[in-house]
Amino acid sequence: MRTPHVVVVMGVAGTGKTTIGPLLADRLGVPYAEGDDFHPQANIDKMSAGIPLDDDDRWPWLDAIGAWAHGRAGLGGVVSSSALKRSYRDRLRAAAPGIVFVHLTGSKELIADRMAHRQGHFMPTALLDSQFATLQPLQADERGVEVDVSGSPEEITERAVAALADLDRSTQSI
Repeated sequence: MRTPHVVVVMGVAGTGKTTIGPLLADRLGVPYAEGDDFHPQANIDKMSAGIPLDDDDRWPWLDAIGAWAHGRAGLGGVVSSSALKRSYRDRLRAAAPGIVFVHLTGSKELIADRMAHRQGHFMPTALLDSQFATLQPLQADERGVEVDVSGSPEEITERAVAALADLDRSTQSI
């Protein structure tokens, strides 16, 4: 029997982590944790003011997400986190070595349009450029998949489920 994944749904703001994460968790039959809920209030205040977070702001947030992922090892779970830099993903892997990343990707234009139409989120569209500037895509030695965010949430989730299944098959054949 296959051990359920602990999946980090990652990507720049506006890719749909908060939408796709719960859908993916439901499809995998595991719990979902919203990465934004792990931010201390100081981080939320800073982003709400249009000020990008620096690494010192992110370490405690990443450690909290890593602790959650570590606690789900062997049980499975899905958590959202931008995880834009390799060093951030390394920090998450240090806490939870078996995690798998689902990197939601799309054009800056598509993502900016989606951000402009969402309501009630603290991340302003103005910070999208800094998100893309910071982004370091998954490297060949990082366990994960890229999933395009065009289409409906259900289509995106289906692509993520299929990509994870393909990753499992390729890992088993090695």
